[in-house]
Amino acid sequence: MAAAHIQERIKRLIIDQRLPSGAPLPTETELMELLGVSRNSVREALKALQAMGIVEIRHGFGTYVGAMSMAPMIEGLTFRTVAGHYRGEDSLLQLLELREAVETGLIARLAGRIPEADLAELEAVVRRMEAEAAKGAVRAETDRAFHAALYGSLDNTLLSEVLEAFWDAFHRVRTDLVDVPTDPRVTCEQHREILEAVRSGDALRAEEAVRDHFGNIRERLRSAHRE
Repeated sequence: MAAAHIQERIKRLIIDQRLPSGAPLPTETELMELLGVSRNSVREALKALQAMGIVEIRHGFGTYVGAMSMAPMIEGLTFRTVAGHYRGEDSLLQLLELREAVETGLIARLAGRIPEADLAELEAVVRRMEAEAAKGAVRAETDRAFHAALYGSLDNTLLSEVLEAFWDAFHRVRTDLVDVPTDPRVTCEQHREILEAVRSGDALRAEEAVRDHFGNIRERLRSAHRE
């Protein structure tokens, strides 16, 4: 039996039995009997599934359903962007454009529809940005918290995880490859404008605010490349 087919059989087992993250899987011996394959074949399949985050092998304890996180996607995006950069491609700008396309496509749905509790959280994050800017720099994690809170009200776990994956990949690559100058005052102003736009319910203003934010990042990246 081909390795890919064994992996698919184990994935189907997880789906058919509706096993949640952290649930134990059958033992290696049980999987051998169930699938009619050798122990080595089972082990190789489980190792491959572990690399995808689908299962977690706890040595001495057994195999469990994994967290099914976006970690493999982040690693793939990061590696592809770095490799492209060293081949002379504008891969970091391409990744930025991917983030921009997704976020500008979503922001109009949020204008005027964000619950008060989420608006209060966004306000707190922007104020934290302003306090950090007054000390010289806005922390990357504060920026991340803003974008996570902004789209959290869509109540779409998969969407939130994908946006987080894009954010993680972009910032990891940017930190490693390009020294991008930042103006903390502008960062605060632009996030404040995004917040006020969605609070006002003006979808066009909100979309323009997000485009301005990404446009500023794009220009700073291009300036860094020219230096």
